[in-house]
Amino acid sequence: MAFSFGGAAANPAATLTAPGFGAAPTAAAAPATGFSFGSTNTGTFGGFGAAATTAPAPGSTFSFSTPANTTGGLFGNTQNKGFGFSSGLGTAAPAGATGFGTGLGTTTLGGFGGFNIQPTQQQTGGLFGQPAQQQAQQQAQAQTTQLYQQVTALSAPTLLGDERDTILAKWNQLQAYWGTGKGYYSNNNQPVDFTQENPFCRFKAVGYSCVPVSKDEDGLVALLLNKKEADVRAQQQQLVETLHKVLGSNQSLTVNVDGVKALPNDQTEVVIYVVERSPNGTSKRIPATTLFSYLEQGNIKAQLASIGVAMSGTRTELSPAQLKQLLQNAPAGVDPIIWEQAKVDNPEPDKLIPVPMVGFKELLRRLQFQEQMTKQHQTRVDIISGDISELQKNQATTVAKIAQYKRKLMDLSHRVLQVLIKQEIQRKSGYAIQVDEEHLRVQLDTIQSELNAPTQFKGRLNELMSQIRMQNHFGAVRSEERYSVDADLLREIKQHLKQQQDGLSHLISVIKDDLEDIKLIEHGLSDSGHMRGTILS
Repeated sequence: MAFSFGGAAANPAATLTAPGFGAAPTAAAAPATGFSFGSTNTGTFGGFGAAATTAPAPGSTFSFSTPANTTGGLFGNTQNKGFGFSSGLGTAAPAGATGFGTGLGTTTLGGFGGFNIQPTQQQTGGLFGQPAQQQAQQQAQAQTTQLYQQVTALSAPTLLGDERDTILAKWNQLQAYWGTGKGYYSNNNQPVDFTQENPFCRFKAVGYSCVPVSKDEDGLVALLLNKKEADVRAQQQQLVETLHKVLGSNQSLTVNVDGVKALPNDQTEVVIYVVERSPNGTSKRIPATTLFSYLEQGNIKAQLASIGVAMSGTRTELSPAQLKQLLQNAPAGVDPIIWEQAKVDNPEPDKLIPVPMVGFKELLRRLQFQEQMTKQHQTRVDIISGDISELQKNQATTVAKIAQYKRKLMDLSHRVLQVLIKQEIQRKSGYAIQVDEEHLRVQLDTIQSELNAPTQFKGRLNELMSQIRMQNHFGAVRSEERYSVDADLLREIKQHLKQQQDGLSHLISVIKDDLEDIKLIEHGLSDSGHMRGTILS
């Protein structure tokens, strides 16, 4: 099971499995929990709070190791105020500087700690003056010892010396699978702590996060504030002024807000960058690693905590060498097979990078981020939909106005033509017809005669007009479901029906007269018959 963050697609190939007993240790690095604020470990993808692991390189800029004849200034009492064009550019760090240096020239990995990425530059000294190689050997030895203790607690504890050790081993296995509890395995040794980062924990998966694309020169540093987004936006100017005071109220420095984004649990992410202006008018952004190193100093962190800043981190991209090294070595506690499968199933290797998810809290956190991002996308889609509807209304209104203006233009053109005709008639009044006007009249008469010819244009136009009328009548009958007759034709029909009516009326009157005559004849015949009968009798 794998999940994506920042709009990446989920990877169905990764599963919540862990290597079995006897698996070799994977990597000597802190566990990674994805891109997160508030993680206590430093193995996060873009995590905030990852401390620098290398000493300032010789000749690095903005070094804050205190030189001689210090007069006080910004960022660690440097000899010159500020950091920039004329404030310590090219200041060399002292040779053999240790990991406790506060120089702003230290190299960080942009929050990609915990993936076994080693610095590319060679270190000449380590913490408390110990060689770096000795530190690495001690760390590897400690991890080997810890793994041996875990394996002993899971497979062969000798705490009780009887069959109960077998039950204890199963109990330790259950705790190791779950990733919590302590494993007792010997009376002479302290119990081993089982965390979710141990290689036997089963609640692990691999998801994907977006690879940062910002460069160190962009100077983007993210601050996590324990405030709601609305409160941060309302107090944004006050926040900028406070950050400027934290930077020493240097007039050559300007704090700018690049973006504000809401996070789960009523937290807000504010991305800032600092611009330094030199006396000659040029300006540039302070590198992200430089600004981050300064904000991570103890007294500066205390000032930031007073305004609600929980932690900070850089937004810098990985170099190709660092990205290659990150992908080659599986994070601590993650099965190399699962890690290789996650790299194969990466939907966009150029934009996404696999990150481990350890435990349900990390899964819940990524789910909350996913829901938050979905809400933001839905809000943006609603805004775009509203804009599209408004544009459609404006388009319909514009089309109607264009048609109206076209009709108005046609009317004005006709009026202008009439005015020109009258003006030309008045101008030419009293003058004889000129030769060119006579030629024009002849041409117009010729065109008029051609148009009036029965077999020419006028006849064809009449035929076309008749067809158009018939089609209009046919379409009107279909649309309105009733007949429509031309006025002239209707007048003829009425006249014909009237004539028919008059004929019928005349015919009826003739029939009536004939019927009366027939009745008279019948009456006369009946009277003559009676008279004959009387005479004969």
